[in-house]
Amino acid sequence: MGNSRIQPARLKRLFRRLVDIYSPSGKEEEISDYLRGYLGRHGLAVTLQPVDDHRNNLIVAPEDTEIEVAFIGHLDTISAPDLDAYGYREDGDRIQGLGTADMKGGCAAMIEAFLSFQETGRKNAAAALCLVVGEEETGDGARQLIREYRFPWAVIGEPTDLVPCFGSYGYVEVLLGTKGRRMHPSVAERRDNAIEVLLQVMLKTTHYLNRLGPKIIYNIRDLSSSRGGFVVPERCEAWLDLHVHPTAPIGDILTGLEDICIQNSAGNLDIEIEFRVCTLEGGYEITDPGPVPTALEAVYNHLGLYWTPALFRSHSDANQLWSAGVKPLVLGPGRLEQAHTHDESVSFDQVRRAADLYLDLLYRLFPI
Repeated sequence: MGNSRIQPARLKRLFRRLVDIYSPSGKEEEISDYLRGYLGRHGLAVTLQPVDDHRNNLIVAPEDTEIEVAFIGHLDTISAPDLDAYGYREDGDRIQGLGTADMKGGCAAMIEAFLSFQETGRKNAAAALCLVVGEEETGDGARQLIREYRFPWAVIGEPTDLVPCFGSYGYVEVLLGTKGRRMHPSVAERRDNAIEVLLQVMLKTTHYLNRLGPKIIYNIRDLSSSRGGFVVPERCEAWLDLHVHPTAPIGDILTGLEDICIQNSAGNLDIEIEFRVCTLEGGYEITDPGPVPTALEAVYNHLGLYWTPALFRSHSDANQLWSAGVKPLVLGPGRLEQAHTHDESVSFDQVRRAADLYLDLLYRLFPI
């Protein structure tokens, strides 16, 4: 039996349907139900893996064969900035809509690749398709996946502009907070104001992080205080995101941040300063050759594509998989710069090429 190719029209129909289904983290039931039916109608046996009482991962895995590589995509998106305008829109080759880049384009491409692959009769190849929930928030879908399934390699369809990424930045989520005393603003001194003290801490924090250089990418995600009208607020907090190059010393960086809080606490006994690391996922870089990178390089050479491996500059389910002993490659359509934006979009031609890449990788890894 020969090698089937993808069907672009079928791919676009599926992509459109996925984008039109609203699936923010925690509310993936509708898209999971749709894909369970879609995969079943096309001859793929789907296993539901419960993640909580209402949400499931979808797993297409071979029977009685150990999985050698898992193709993994997440079905959830961030919440829509505008519920009246999150759906599928076309503008020439550009497909706009929530999740088009991150990562319903990657999910659609992986599904189309698996459909085309199984149409050649290779239904028991040692490859799995894993469509998980919860990546944008808690990562609970990936966490449940690696509790029950084992595989040495994975391909994650995050938006890399089709650049193969053999590693990823680490991620740290930090809460910085100040707590003081509510009082009348006419009798308060600067040291009594939780907001001002936190702003001083944040200014020193950003100066510190900027001195560390380009291997640290930081973002002040939220800044909020207690509200009570004409008063000095007793509380203020900020959430800080750090994306850290895999060679950067995360432990030393966090010690430096904590020292800033300790130093400010010593100079102000009236305000309590909180420093809390809420999420810490290390970065990684795959340097040893293996069957999946070798096969992928051969696919790129065969298709005449530039082979320029890089690091994924954000975190994803790949970080959890790496911690569990899996070697994840990150490769998908779309640009990270387009993800989580008001005008998120992706080139459909790139989604189609991603499906071709995934399919050719399957053929290369599992020839007749």
